[in-house]
Amino acid sequence: MPVVPSAYKPPFYLLNGHFQTILPGLFRQVRDVPYVRERLPTPDNDFIDVDWSLVGSESVVILSHGLEGDSERSYIKGMVKIFNSRGIDALAWNYRSCSGEPNRLLRSYHLGASDDLDFVIRHALQTGKYQQVYLIGFSAGGNITLKYLGEAPEQVPQQVKRAIVFSAPVDLKGSAQKISKIYSRRFLKSLELKLQEKRALFPDKVDLSDYNPLWSFPEFDERYTAPLHGFKSADDYYARASSKQFLKNIRIPTLLVNAKNDPFLSKGCFPVQEAEQNPNFYLEAPSGGGHVGFAIDFRNNIYYSEIRAVQFLLEEFD
Repeated sequence: MPVVPSAYKPPFYLLNGHFQTILPGLFRQVRDVPYVRERLPTPDNDFIDVDWSLVGSESVVILSHGLEGDSERSYIKGMVKIFNSRGIDALAWNYRSCSGEPNRLLRSYHLGASDDLDFVIRHALQTGKYQQVYLIGFSAGGNITLKYLGEAPEQVPQQVKRAIVFSAPVDLKGSAQKISKIYSRRFLKSLELKLQEKRALFPDKVDLSDYNPLWSFPEFDERYTAPLHGFKSADDYYARASSKQFLKNIRIPTLLVNAKNDPFLSKGCFPVQEAEQNPNFYLEAPSGGGHVGFAIDFRNNIYYSEIRAVQFLLEEFD
């Protein structure tokens, strides 16, 4: 029965899921996070940029950001800062094309790119410094993390001990259909800029002649995500990349925290049955929190996601 109760309650002045999503995303600032960037050459002649924040630990937390995010997002830096304060190294990786420079290949990233997460984890282990690895994912990065843990659990390195993810769209089709144009328009404008960079590199393979930032995500994924990443269609992409089907296989303690008022998540993103049937997979569904929000005291930079991550990853299983 790893469906767990939640102690989280949003502050009264963040009135609903939209406020709880938008205000932290727009106005939160996290300072004094020292990053050292490393560029990792990939086996397919591309690269992934990762940002380290080191305190000299034998443990490392690896953080995966959300759609069109990067290692500079406040929710990433806030998590880096709190784990550094607990004596844990941090590695925040940027998906292909998300580090401020276009990647070299026609492909970039998608919400099922667990192969790249595996590559980053194995790079961290190859340093020879780490006995424990913890995984944290947000939104798209949450889906990638859960998919990674469940699709081939026997291949997950033994140093990977625990994971926690927030606001993860484990049912990609349902979330793609639910997200409103208020949010999707912002993402699709950002994605258009990246596609323009791709068109400059691959003019015969990227057609932007009728690009419409008011498309739905299923329309965008049918036109671009699927064909550029080897999927037959948007439905094929959603079916193969959604992590929900893999949750039953997860073998390490893993917690999914999805708010019931998250404006991005469909009903299918609350996998109660999977949590009830897998003793390693925990679901927490607070009534509030929005999407990658979870503020406790917005004005004083206190966030439930960070408190809960430290508690679950470092304390609950001592």
